[in-house]
Formats: sequence, C-alpha cells, structure tokens
Amino acid sequence: MLKYIFLFLAVIGFWAATPLGYAQAQDVVFSEYKVPENRKDRKFLSHKAFKAAPYTPGDISRFMFDDWSGKPIPVWAYVPTGVDVTQAPILFMMHGAKRNPARYLLEWAPHAEERGFIVLAPEFSRKDYYGSRRYNQGNVWRKVDETYEPRQEKDWSFSAIEPLFDHTVAALDSQQKSYTIYGHSAGSQFVHRFLYYKPEARVKRYLAANAGWYTLPDMDTSWPYGLKDSLVSEDDLKGSLGKNVIVLLGDKDIDMTSKSLRKTPEALAQGEHRYNRGVNFMRVAREQAKVLGVTTRWSAKTVEGVGHYNSGMAAAAAQFVY
Repeated sequence: MLKYIFLFLAVIGFWAATPLGYAQAQDVVFSEYKVPENRKDRKFLSHKAFKAAPYTPGDISRFMFDDWSGKPIPVWAYVPTGVDVTQAPILFMMHGAKRNPARYLLEWAPHAEERGFIVLAPEFSRKDYYGSRRYNQGNVWRKVDETYEPRQEKDWSFSAIEPLFDHTVAALDSQQKSYTIYGHSAGSQFVHRFLYYKPEARVKRYLAANAGWYTLPDMDTSWPYGLKDSLVSEDDLKGSLGKNVIVLLGDKDIDMTSKSLRKTPEALAQGEHRYNRGVNFMRVAREQAKVLGVTTRWSAKTVEGVGHYNSGMAAAAAQFVY
C-alpha cells in the first residue's frame, strides 16, 4: 500500500513541477489545452502533443511552433484584453536554465495587461536543448571528439526567433516591424549572444537581466567568454555596440554560493557574483567601443532591492516594452 502512496505522491510532484502544472496551480485558465485524465501521461509535454489555436486574449495559450528548420518547440503566449492586436508591441521573453517559461509568463502577464503588449515565450526543453551550449549559447557549436565545430545556422537555437516573429505577425495581422527581446538569467545570456550572432534580426530593444556570466564584447578573449574564434566578426561587434541594449542588474543579486552560478576561472575573472559581472560587462563594452572607434548605445539600469528574481526584473523591464 505504501508503495502506491509514494507512487501517487511522485506523480503529483511531477505534475506540479511542470510549467503547465505550476500555471494551473496559479488559477490560470488554459482554454486551448485539456489536462490528460491520466496524470501519468506525459505526452502533453512532448513535441507531438498538439497544435492549438494560440493568442487567446486575456489568457495564457500554448502551441507548438514548427515553422522553422529546427525541432518543433512549445511557445507560451499572452495577449492582453482589449488591445488592437494589429498594433500591440511584441515582446519575446526568454526563460532561464530551469526551462520554466510558464512561471516567467505568469510574472509578465500583469505588466502586459497594464501596458498592452503581447508576450511570446518559446520553450527550449532540456530534452532537445540540453545544457548551456545548446540553449543560451545558441546551439552554434557541436562537440566532435575533443574539438568543437560550428553547426549550420539553421540549427542554432537563435534561429527560431525571427520565424516565430513572422508567424505571430501573420497570425495576428500585426503591423509590427520589430520586437523587443528580454531574458533573465540564462535567458539574459541567450539575449546578449543573440545580439552578436543575428545582426539582421528585427530587434528594436534588447533587455538582458541578471546574466550569470557573459560573452564579453572583446575580440581578444576566447569563446564563450569572449568573441575570439566565435564566428562573430569585428564588424559584427561594431554593429552590436550600436544597438539599443539595456542591461538590467538587481543590486541584491550578489549570492556567491549559488549552485547555478558559474565558477570557472574565466567566469570568476568577470566578477565574484552576477551583479559585479554585469558591471564588468558594461565596462568592457565601453572600452571596446573606444578601441573600435564607435559609439555604443548600451546602457545599464540598476534595479534596487531585487536579487536573482525574474518577477522583480520584469517589473523594472516592462517600461521598456513599447
């Protein structure tokens, strides 16, 4: 009997830990998704789960996006009530290393509702994009024996964003020509590397919040801690420095003991904690702009009283989505 009780609790624990389980625990209505009667059935999280009509106003919807050359990815979306979807700004929200876009989206939804912008949260699962290299480093490189070789650009995780923007514009008959992209923690890493690797992306504003470590805008520091041998050219870097980038740093994000904080010698050289690493990132950007003879549009905003929490950073970042 105890065996079955423990099994039941394990299943409930699995369910609560999933993005959908978490969101439903917060009383979010998923009108386009039916919870499986058998809670052991994990198919609803797989890439073959379903195709649903997305973009339900006032609701969180979830659909599978496969109109790109990579693997199909789930996308979570929030459309505020009472907005003209053809005119509403569009925000891409990149999740952290825990791959929990539903929780992040719940934290962003009130701001989207208040300010009238659409939020898209693509989900890069551990199953298909395991580890930092495949998700927040863009899946640019693959390991072959003891070396790394570049993948084709169509297989980069970075390459999902522009087609998803096109998909959303077409679905909503949107008049938007560009978008804002935000990321927290590992999502922030995705955002600032996306900046380097996708120079033609139609991004009007990059919002990078509380990254754990950085690819510095420095051609003399080796990848992934800098741009040496990264495929990014000096001209690409010059262009990146001219983009509208806002680095958001919680002044309480100073935990030096966190298990998720990278502690390699190269990461520690950037600073002892996330806040210092962000300050260092901006310092290097200003120095490199001078060396390259360009004007940088990058800026940093300190968010007072906030640690390593997406909720607090989302509240600070929402004002920049327009």
